[in-house]
Amino acid sequence: MEARVNVITLAVSDLQRALEFYRDGLGLKSSGIIGTEFVGDEVFPPGAVAMFQLDGGLILAVWPRANLARDANLPLSAPSACEFSIGHVVGSREEVDAVLAQAAAAGATVTDAGRERPWGIYSGYFQDPDGHLWEILFNPQPDWSVPHL
Repeated sequence: MEARVNVITLAVSDLQRALEFYRDGLGLKSSGIIGTEFVGDEVFPPGAVAMFQLDGGLILAVWPRANLARDANLPLSAPSACEFSIGHVVGSREEVDAVLAQAAAAGATVTDAGRERPWGIYSGYFQDPDGHLWEILFNPQPDWSVPHL
């Protein structure tokens, strides 16, 4: 497997609400909900999804939770905010605070305001309307090199 990720799909309870949060609230670019012509059947789930093109070619997709579970052949389960976080790096402490405020104004819940962390970064967290955890962070020494495994 190559060391790259192309698409991150977030399971959501309300597709329209998720689209509005990410597009209208956070300002991510999207063509809106697509794939509505794929209505699903007894084998395949419906195809309605919203996608957002991010920097570096990464795509953020939001898809109804029940459809993702069905497509992956997994039982539908309750969401958990502590499974992972998505990190968004910004250029200053002020930008951390501004993005957290923007997310809150769009309907997110700020779970931890921007603050200095003992490992040298300034960051804060918010949860989107479906509970997905985002960390907004600034690293004053931006050497993000990962040790070789």
